[in-house]
Amino acid sequence: MTANAHPFERLDPKRIVDAVESLGMWLPGEPFALNSYENRVYLVHDDERRRWVVKFYRPGRWSDAQILEEHDFLAELDEAGVPVGAPWRNESGESLHHAEGFRFALFAQVAGQAPELENPAHLFALGDVIGQLHAVGKRRPFVHRRTLDLDGMVDESREQVLSGPWLNRRQRRAYERISGELHRALKARAWPASRAIRVHGDCHLGNMLGREEHFSLVDFDDCVMAPAVQDLWMLLTAQSDQEAHMQLAEIVEGYEQHTEFDRRELEWIEPLRSLRLIRHSAWLAARWDDPAFPRAFPWVAEEGYWDGHIRTLEQQRQALDEDARWLA
Repeated sequence: MTANAHPFERLDPKRIVDAVESLGMWLPGEPFALNSYENRVYLVHDDERRRWVVKFYRPGRWSDAQILEEHDFLAELDEAGVPVGAPWRNESGESLHHAEGFRFALFAQVAGQAPELENPAHLFALGDVIGQLHAVGKRRPFVHRRTLDLDGMVDESREQVLSGPWLNRRQRRAYERISGELHRALKARAWPASRAIRVHGDCHLGNMLGREEHFSLVDFDDCVMAPAVQDLWMLLTAQSDQEAHMQLAEIVEGYEQHTEFDRRELEWIEPLRSLRLIRHSAWLAARWDDPAFPRAFPWVAEEGYWDGHIRTLEQQRQALDEDARWLA
């Protein structure tokens, strides 16, 4: 292994097994890699046929205090009956473990399939579980986790892209202009800090698993302080206004079985979408030293990817002025 190797390159099957077995378990088989890039996540089973998901945290991303606050939030949710994947704790109550320079946690596997966002019953069920989550999330703030900050996060993302070798001269001019316009527009649409609660932060289909109309939320790695609508807007996938309002109605009806949803937060959907678009490309650029990223996303190094990204930002800038559909 070279001196410049990424830390995750050391994470071979033997180290994974040794780490889990250091917790007092015995693994009769090999770990199976699951689809994850930010961290490294594996499915294992022990000698009692229990299936576990072991997550190795990306070195340098979160502090121990931030990870433990995520785990404590999951424990609080689990105690309240919210279906989430809570971390396993040893006899001393510890959920964050260490092995050969890595930090890792163990979770009981949550089985199931992703929901169907065209199915009204699934939408209601998702609103129901997110409503349960937010009823707990409103009780107190995070102390160590991040706050979803439009101004700071857009600025950070722009710097990540512009400081790298990704853009040619033409693209750099276009990116500076449109990302700057979006930055100014988003600052004008920012939510007050008082509206931020503890949320999942990354409620896409891959983090919702279940069967029939019963779903669990998994992977709270991005849990943050943010407005409640952050956990709802990614479920609104319909293209037509009529279908989108149907989705919203079902989600909110399920949500309000547990806590009220302030419809005024709908005006933040397009700003949140803009933030996610800007941050995604910056995230890919920031992680390029991890060999998994060039293998999985080779097109990021191509000129056409950045032309497409700039066009998407142009379209999103226009959409910021057309978000009245959610307030009708």
